[in-house]
Amino acid sequence: MSALLAEQELTPLQSIHRWTVAEYHQMAEVGLLNEDSRVELIHGEVIEMAPIGSDHAGHNNYLLAFLTHCLYGKTIVAGQSPVVLSGYEEPQPDIAILRWRADYYRNAHPHAEDVLLLIEIADTTLRYDRDVKVPLYARNGIPEVWLLDLQNRQLDIYHEPANGEYRQRRQCCTGKIAPRLCPDAVIDLSELFSNT
Repeated sequence: MSALLAEQELTPLQSIHRWTVAEYHQMAEVGLLNEDSRVELIHGEVIEMAPIGSDHAGHNNYLLAFLTHCLYGKTIVAGQSPVVLSGYEEPQPDIAILRWRADYYRNAHPHAEDVLLLIEIADTTLRYDRDVKVPLYARNGIPEVWLLDLQNRQLDIYHEPANGEYRQRRQCCTGKIAPRLCPDAVIDLSELFSNT
């Protein structure tokens, strides 16, 4: 049973259908989902994503522009695009830094092995991002995750996934930071948080 349904009690005759990534894509093909549907597939469940507020969007735009500038021609910087993690999981992180591919992932969505860094920006979604998505990324071997906590003006950095969790976690509120696998992209947190 998924972590999202852990609080619900099921009788012995009840079961949950977990949607596969292929079935999820078929929903779009037949029109049950469209490009405007703000959903992602987590643990085989189609999860509606929270609306994006202006603070969240502004930080997303800043990071996308900054990272694209720093990493142009070295990586692909994707914003709110799907990443296939398993047969039952296709989240849409706020930002993904991906290994360079000449086709820009036109021929297939990136998979876990293509990811260098995932960034989630949390204002109203902090608990979900921290308790559901970060462990999901660890279980799938994503090497580094940043959780930008807008309410507390801090960046939580997770790395070294092992046995379904991150062995290293640190919180930063000031100073400069760069992704481990993309050291050219040095971000000054005072500039990032300057308008919050």
